[in-house]
Amino acid sequence: MRNKKLIGTGVAIVTPFTKSGKVDVVGLEKLVKHLHTGKVEYIVVMGTTGESVTLSKEEKQLVIDTVVKTNSKKLPLVLGIGGNNTQEVVDTIKKTDLSAFEAILSVAPYYNKPNQEGYYQHYKAVAGATKKDIILYNVPGRTGSNVTWETQVRIAKDFKNIVATKEASGNIEQIMKIIKNKPADFMVISGDDNLTLPVIAAGGVGVISVVANAYPKQYSDMVRLSLKHKFTDAQKLHYSLVEITDQLFADGNPGGIKYALSLLNICQPYVRLPLCEPNSKVKETLKKLMK
Repeated sequence: MRNKKLIGTGVAIVTPFTKSGKVDVVGLEKLVKHLHTGKVEYIVVMGTTGESVTLSKEEKQLVIDTVVKTNSKKLPLVLGIGGNNTQEVVDTIKKTDLSAFEAILSVAPYYNKPNQEGYYQHYKAVAGATKKDIILYNVPGRTGSNVTWETQVRIAKDFKNIVATKEASGNIEQIMKIIKNKPADFMVISGDDNLTLPVIAAGGVGVISVVANAYPKQYSDMVRLSLKHKFTDAQKLHYSLVEITDQLFADGNPGGIKYALSLLNICQPYVRLPLCEPNSKVKETLKKLMK
């Protein structure tokens, strides 16, 4: 494997806010400690779930500094740096102090809808901007277009510091084609909580999870059992969380997971516009399921 520290459960952490809309440093510290207690493998900062697109440069730095300090080198950290302006992504990577981070998670360019050659050239530029390991992030439901399995395999073969793909296409057939055709040491990471078990069964190495913000122990135990091919035991944990996971995404992410974290007294449920909290039906269902 190109980076064994990225095997298992990574958690795409939320950015807690206060009622007045500021970054909730205390809530963020509690969340990081909660993940330590739950024994996850690594933490992903500034991903989609962290509402990175609505944070100012200063707020992003506050979140990074808080996580780095609270983590105190206990777990590997991954930093999200992506966008739809390739040169800006490259410049940001070059200007960012990455010394505390194991790798970069870089989402496929969105809105522009590049062709497959455009995706390849984008990741070629990103790979050339740093010696740090990079995780390609394919999430068509958010970006508006798909990085095909052929393009992902081409990128995996050509750029050794692109060590993994976070695959959130929801397309198991595509994921299996990547696993079948990729270099042996390139890693496939699930980007969908409810598909992690079948992705690992097909040859994936883990997940970057949302639900593990709230249930780090149960979820990471499920992943570890799956990686040991103890699927009968893993299934019990998997199915115990399936309904909750469905509800977390039923009316928008990270609204669902933030509400779940508020029920656990870790942080408040506030999100930033244009996001809103989940509707009352979803909240009531989550309350019942989490009891």
